[in-house]
Amino acid sequence: MPSYIVFTKESTQDQAELDIYQSKVGKTLKDHPVKILAFYGAQQVLEGDAPEGVVIVEFPSAAAARAWYVSPAYQEVVQHRLNGARYRAVLVEGV
Repeated sequence: MPSYIVFTKESTQDQAELDIYQSKVGKTLKDHPVKILAFYGAQQVLEGDAPEGVVIVEFPSAAAARAWYVSPAYQEVVQHRLNGARYRAVLVEGV
């Protein structure tokens, strides 16, 4: 069943680190079955505090999502995101 990783950027700490992440993260996705469903689009907050941005990535399964997330290629790049901003990343299975 499809699964999704939902990234919410809560606050930026270091834009230069995020710029490095953005320049490298695309290459980590190329060998994985992925579809980007949302990428920092316009938001309408219905409840709670607004995040700075939201990214939703679809994978064919939770195993495929985890395989990308723990891959050596992504783990090299993710440190720039973690150094650049406070994020939440949630893996959720579809129905």
